[in-house]
Amino acid sequence: MQTTIHSSFLPHLDPEESLAFYRDVLGYEVRLDVGYEDMRWITVGPAGQPDTAIVLHPPAATPGLTDQERTTLLELITKGSYFGINLAARDLDATFAALEAAGAEIVQEPIDQAYGLRDCAVRDPAGNLIRIQQLTD
Repeated sequence: MQTTIHSSFLPHLDPEESLAFYRDVLGYEVRLDVGYEDMRWITVGPAGQPDTAIVLHPPAATPGLTDQERTTLLELITKGSYFGINLAARDLDATFAALEAAGAEIVQEPIDQAYGLRDCAVRDPAGNLIRIQQLTD
């Protein structure tokens, strides 16, 4: 059996802020932007990788959530404890510099980790943790 990762989901709290971050800062293509009532699902992905995507979704759209669960979920998202994603870059330092210049929330500057990777970490506008590692090939 062979499978691939097609889509990963990250919550957004403000679709316009998330769109600006993923499209304008990371340079991702917008593949879908679907609205329903007052909610939006935005699918973005890296140019040249049409089979890989991130779906930015409204976390409150989960059916059956109580008000207390919704509050807890939003607290976890804004704290950066709920979702995250790992990305990779050929030039980690240049990528980090561009993210920093764009005003991304810095969590960790580029560092050589004890487990063999060089990486950095930022948060998107919703608080999702984004780790970016240096490609080594």
